[in-house]
Amino acid sequence: MHLLIVEDDDALAAQLAEQLHQSGHETTLAQDGRRAIELVGQNRFDLIILDRILPKMDGIAVLKSLREHQILTPIIMMTALGQSRQKVEGLEGGADDYVVKPVDPAELNARIHALMRARGWTGRGSEETLRAGDLLVSPTRHSAWRNGKALNLQKIEFKLLTELVRNAGTTVTRSMLLERVWNYDFEPATNIVEAYIRRLRIKLTEYGDDDPIKTIRGVGYMLRG
Repeated sequence: MHLLIVEDDDALAAQLAEQLHQSGHETTLAQDGRRAIELVGQNRFDLIILDRILPKMDGIAVLKSLREHQILTPIIMMTALGQSRQKVEGLEGGADDYVVKPVDPAELNARIHALMRARGWTGRGSEETLRAGDLLVSPTRHSAWRNGKALNLQKIEFKLLTELVRNAGTTVTRSMLLERVWNYDFEPATNIVEAYIRRLRIKLTEYGDDDPIKTIRGVGYMLRG
C-alpha cells in the first residue's frame, strides 16, 4: 500500500518509513499539515498516518479539512498524547484509528491491515472493490472515488463506470455497454450511451483530473488503466 506519513520529527518519520517499507509498504513523507493537504490533492494514498501536533496546521485541522472535502482515505492519528480527551477529539474529527507514540511497528502494521479490511479496500480481484489507476469502485456499497475523493454518481452513471473499471485497459463496445448497463438486447434509436459517457466524463474531471475515458471511434470506449 502507498502510505502518507505526516510527522514533523525527521528522525522519527524516517525510522517509521523504513519500518513500514520492510513490511512491504511504499511511503511518502510530509513535515507539516499544509504540505500533507497538498500531497493528498496530488496523489492517491491508500492510508494516511497523521501526527496530532504539527507546525503550520495541526493534525485535527488537517483531518477536518480532508473530511470536509470528501477525502475518504483511511486515517490513523499518531501522537504522544495518550489522554482520552485527545483520542475522542481525533476520532470525532474523522480519524479511523488512534495510536500513541512510541508505537510498535508490528502493531502499527497490523492496525493498518485491520483498518483496510474493515473499510473493504483490500479486496483486489473481488467484487468488493475494483481499482483502475486512481479510480476505486465498490459495487457492493454503490460508491466510487477518484484520488480518494467521493464521486456523486447516479445509478446508470455508476453502473457505466463500474463496467469500464472492470474492463480497464480493454475496449468495451457500445453493444456490450447497452447489454450490461441498460440490459438492452437491441440497438436503441437514441444516443443514450454517448450521452451518459459525456455526463460521466464531467464528473470524473470535476476536480481538474484528466479524462480517463478514451473513445475508440466506431467501436466503443476504453478506460485507461
